Amino acid sequence: MEFICYPKCTTCIKARNWLIANNINFNERNIKENNPTKEEIIKFHQLSNLDINKLFNTSGLLYKELNLKEKLKEITLDEKYDLLASNGMLVKRPIIVLEDKVFFGFKEELLKTIL
Repeated sequence: MEFICYPKCTTCIKARNWLIANNINFNERNIKENNPTKEEIIKFHQLSNLDINKLFNTSGLLYKELNLKEKLKEITLDEKYDLLASNGMLVKRPIIVLEDKVFFGFKEELLKTIL
């Protein structure tokens, strides 16, 4: 399992602590230092079965500074992939990557049923 996170994010800290407490092995990746590539974003999107807009960190400062709430209504899917790949702070986190499924955010009840 790959655990893509921002180490200072409280949700990421909570998720990491839950994984450790449940003896789940993972490789940690700092999203700010090693942002997912466009190809990874596309793959993660497909494996998550989420609407593309759910992959954005809507509570982040950069999202608000760029006024993405409005811009996302007007840009193409490919442009959204480019945006997400441009800066890890735009991506909802943590990202939990399994072989055949990807989860954005931390939902303990869901993880209990999967892991």
